[in-house]
Amino acid sequence: METLAIALGSLILYIIAYNTYGKWLSQKIFKLDKNALVPAVEMEDGDDFVPTKKGIVFGHHFTSIAGTGPIVGPALAVMWGWVPALLWVLFGSIFIGAVHDFGALVVSLRNKGQTVGDVAGRVITKRVRLLFLLILALALTLVLAIFGLVIAVVFRLYPAAITPCLIQIPLALIVGTIAHKKSFNILIPSVISLVVMYLSVVFGDIELVHGFNEMLKGWSIMTWVAVLLVYSYVASVLPVWTLLQPRDYINSLQLISALGLVVVGLVYAGIMGGSPIDGIRPPLEIVAPAVEANVTVKNLPLIFPFLFVTIACGAVSGFHSLVSSGTSSKQLKCETDAKFVGYGSMLTEGFLAVLVILACVAGLGLGYTDTDGNFLTGVNAWDSKYADWGSSKGLPAKVSAFVDGSSNFLKALGLSAAFSTALMGVFVASFAATTLDTACRLQRYVLQELVGCFVYKNDTEKTVRTKPHPLTNKHLVTIVAIGVAYIIAEIPAIKGADNVFGKPGSGGVILWPLFGAINQLLGGLAFLVILFWMKRKNLPIWFVAIPTFFMLIIPAWAMLYQVFIAAIGSDKSWIEQEQWLLVSMGISTILLEIWMIWEALHGWKKIKSQPITEPV
Repeated sequence: METLAIALGSLILYIIAYNTYGKWLSQKIFKLDKNALVPAVEMEDGDDFVPTKKGIVFGHHFTSIAGTGPIVGPALAVMWGWVPALLWVLFGSIFIGAVHDFGALVVSLRNKGQTVGDVAGRVITKRVRLLFLLILALALTLVLAIFGLVIAVVFRLYPAAITPCLIQIPLALIVGTIAHKKSFNILIPSVISLVVMYLSVVFGDIELVHGFNEMLKGWSIMTWVAVLLVYSYVASVLPVWTLLQPRDYINSLQLISALGLVVVGLVYAGIMGGSPIDGIRPPLEIVAPAVEANVTVKNLPLIFPFLFVTIACGAVSGFHSLVSSGTSSKQLKCETDAKFVGYGSMLTEGFLAVLVILACVAGLGLGYTDTDGNFLTGVNAWDSKYADWGSSKGLPAKVSAFVDGSSNFLKALGLSAAFSTALMGVFVASFAATTLDTACRLQRYVLQELVGCFVYKNDTEKTVRTKPHPLTNKHLVTIVAIGVAYIIAEIPAIKGADNVFGKPGSGGVILWPLFGAINQLLGGLAFLVILFWMKRKNLPIWFVAIPTFFMLIIPAWAMLYQVFIAAIGSDKSWIEQEQWLLVSMGISTILLEIWMIWEALHGWKKIKSQPITEPV
């Protein structure tokens, strides 16, 4: 019953937070106005700026910000104990993450849909814009380089997820065209598409579908990366209504329905027990330690600062500010919808992270079969999956811990093991895919703004030009984005026994240790922009200032610790390991942060004498 109480208590806490703290921010601080002219209406172009119902924008926003972050982060962080992980997810998402996402969305809405990077140049200093955009471009390049690998790994682990994820693309194109051309309600065709996806899971064992999945499962990593990046290019240059919106909306229905099944299964297992083993239903109990005492035995990194870097999306993530200000702000047709999309989506993601924690620390204990064919339950199941940090930190281990635990909730309802596992595989792969194509569109915006820093003399020239500068052409910058990501992914990064580089497709992995700290640092810098904007607007700032300070210190601490003291999962620093690429990029990122903070401190003194300039 403890597991059930945590799940229901967390849900109630989030509902209360949305209707109290979220309402206060919306009405008393940001003073959202339903009659305000929003960028989607003012600058409607049928391509990026498209007025859209809040439910559809919520679907896009939630699926884009979530990705695999709220799954892999909490699934690993429970190694420190489920209590620290749960507390950071609950209070981090309510008081830091949701404020970050909501604030970035409002700032962009009030600045003609510009990204936080573009706004930074006007609210802080002009040089900050360039520095911020450089960090954004680096972070998004890492996302594009690694997420092809992520999806390929998930497809190899759960090949039954391949057909449902692929079939979703043509279905989304059909739904988007019908809804846009005929002005139909997108819900009905989206539900039909979802049913078709689920049918492809149900009938995944028939020869045709199974053979197709097995064939694609055999594709090389780089083949998957190439195909997925090409898809991302197409998705990012098409108008949002053709693929991005309908696909994310279908995904949101799929993800929310899967979450609903997990919750129902958790409740049922909490009351009745798990799927029968030898005719007896095992009780649903937490089998992990509340706080891990054997940190040395399990080779755990320091809980401070690494817990707060490991769990990102479930509590707070800088990537979310890019979605808020990059795509979602260009689609909201009413300013008051920002609370539902910005604050509500983050709380929904927080609840997902809670379910992930419970699946790993309780659901896993209902039983799973290890690689040697042994069926384990209870504490034995936990000890096998979470023997130590080294064996648990890999992507397959983290994904499988969640999939095994959550599928046990579904099996408690009487669903077959094959269907439950496949459904959770689709769940994970769908999250990763929506993040990939959204990240590609965001990278396009960032690179266009970055190039604009050099080819346009000022914002006026950028706005009044009848044609965009050739170097900011959306096709060109998107091709550059996916090309760089492919090259990074192609670099063989792992040395073999013969001292030659390993297989292509591992290039993104060597840079991935940077992403956790860079992502959280990006959150701190986004908070800095929100803080400056609010100060210039004479709004209260204390509830933003505290998270800003926290999110600037923690990731910098984590980065410096790994560079000079000990990397995550090792007793040696990046310098001692001679990981010079990580060292150089890590130090460069810290220097950029120091430079931005210096610019901010310098700009803070001039806020009264130099009021904010409005976008042209």
